[in-house]
Amino acid sequence: MTWTIMTHRQLVAWRTAIFTLFFFCGVTFASWASRLPAVKVNLGLDDFEVGALLFSMGAGSLTGVMLANVVVVRWGAKRGLSVTIVGVAAGLLLAALGVDALNSYALAAAGLALLGLCFGATDVMMNVEAASVEQAFGRTIMPLFHAFFSLGTVAGAGVGVVMAAWGVGVSWHLGGVAAVWLAITALALRAIPAHESAAEESATATTRGERLATALAVWRDPRTYAIGAIVLGMAFAEGSANDWLTIAVVDGHQETEATGAIFLTVFSVSMTVFRAIGGPLVDRIGRVWTLRALSIAAGVGLIVFILAPNIPLAFVGVALWGAGASLGFPLGMSAAADDPAKAAASVSAAATIGYVAFLCGPPVLGWISHQIGILPTLWIIVGLIAMSGFASGAAKPIAGSTVGAGHH
Repeated sequence: MTWTIMTHRQLVAWRTAIFTLFFFCGVTFASWASRLPAVKVNLGLDDFEVGALLFSMGAGSLTGVMLANVVVVRWGAKRGLSVTIVGVAAGLLLAALGVDALNSYALAAAGLALLGLCFGATDVMMNVEAASVEQAFGRTIMPLFHAFFSLGTVAGAGVGVVMAAWGVGVSWHLGGVAAVWLAITALALRAIPAHESAAEESATATTRGERLATALAVWRDPRTYAIGAIVLGMAFAEGSANDWLTIAVVDGHQETEATGAIFLTVFSVSMTVFRAIGGPLVDRIGRVWTLRALSIAAGVGLIVFILAPNIPLAFVGVALWGAGASLGFPLGMSAAADDPAKAAASVSAAATIGYVAFLCGPPVLGWISHQIGILPTLWIIVGLIAMSGFASGAAKPIAGSTVGAGHH
C-alpha cells in the first residue's frame, strides 16, 4: 500500500485533508438546512412541496452513495473526489439561484438533486479515505473524523442564523458557501495521495465487467448485513433525534419550542463530545465492547427520555441517548473497511444501509406517530438500538487489522 512509503509529514497532511473534508461537508449541509425557512417563503411553498424538494436531494444522495463504490473501484477515491467536490459546489449554487435570484422551483430541485448525488458519493469516498488513514496510523480515528462533521454542522448552522438575521439573500449566502467549499476542498485534495487500494491494484488487470462484479459481490457477504444492522439501528437513533426530538419535547412532554431546541442542542453536544473522545476508548476496550456499551447507553437514555416524569430527568436521558448513538455510524464504517481489498465496496454498502435509515426513518416515524403519538413511537427506536447492540459482534476486526481490536 502507498502509505508504507509516505513520510510522517505526508501522513499528517493526508489526515488533515480528510478532517477538512469532513468539517466542510458538515458546514455545507447545515448551510442549506439553515435557510429552509427562507426557501419556503421565497418560493411560496407548502410543506408538501418542501418535502418534495428534500426528497430530490435525498434521492440524489442515495444514488451517489450506491454509485461511489463503482467510482472508487474504477478511478480511485482521489480522482472521484476531484469530480464530486465540483459537483457539490455546482449543485449548491444552482439550488441557491433557483431559490432566490431566478425564483425557479425546477432549478432548485435540479440543483438539490445534483448536490445530493455528489454529496452522497463524496461522503462514501471520504469515509474510504478516512479508513485508509486509520489503517496507516494503526489506531481508531474514525469517530474523530465524524466529530469534525458534527462541528461543521454547528458552524454552518451558526453562520446561517447570522446570515438570516442580517437579511442576507439565500443566493449570496449559499453562493459564498459554494465558493469557499470549492477553494478549500480543492486545496485539501492536493494532500491526499493518489494511492491505489488493494481493490484498485487487483482491478488494473481485470475487465470493467469483472470490476463491477467485485464491487457488487460485497452484497453476498453476511458480514455486510451484520455491520448494516449496527449502522441501521444507530442511524435511526441519530436521525430520529435530529428530526423528531424537538416535536417529542413539545407534543410529548408539553414543553415550549425553546426547550425543544435546548434538548436538541444537548443531544448534539453529547454526540459530538463522544465522537471526539471515542477513538482512545475503542483502542482501549475494542470496537465490539464499545458498541455494546453504547447501545445500552442509547437504549437506557431513550427509555428514560420517554418515561421521564420531569424535565431534568429527560435531559439526562437525552444526553445518554446522544452519547450512545455517537459511534455506531463511524465504527460501522471502520469495520466495513477492515479488508483493504473490499474497503470501498463494503463502506459503500454500509453507508447505503445507513442512508436508507436517515432518509426513510423520519417519514415512517411521522406516519406511525400520527396514529399512536410521538412518545410511544420512540419505542420502535429502542428496539432498533437493541438490534444494533446484538449485532455488535460483527464489528470485530478481521485478522491482520490493528484498528479497533482494543488492548484487553
